[in-house]
Amino acid sequence: MSYLYNHIATATTTTITASQGILHSIVVNTSDNGAITVSDANGTIAILKKEVVEGTFLYDVSFNGYLEIITANTTDITVTYNVT
Repeated sequence: MSYLYNHIATATTTTITASQGILHSIVVNTSDNGAITVSDANGTIAILKKEVVEGTFLYDVSFNGYLEIITANTTDITVTYNVT
């Protein structure tokens, strides 16, 4: 299966997609001092604390309505997902 991706390199709120689908992973490209909050229309899916280190965090969970990522401070991440 192939995935879509969105690279986020600033402190921002990003709507990845305004659809439903599967959140595959969040790749933390550089360690930083910012929390990452993941949510959809049902609420919070996950929060990666500000001390999170570089690496890939697999989820493979459904999201509904939209997929939104909030990055605090400057965080360099890549989000992989599918829409259904």
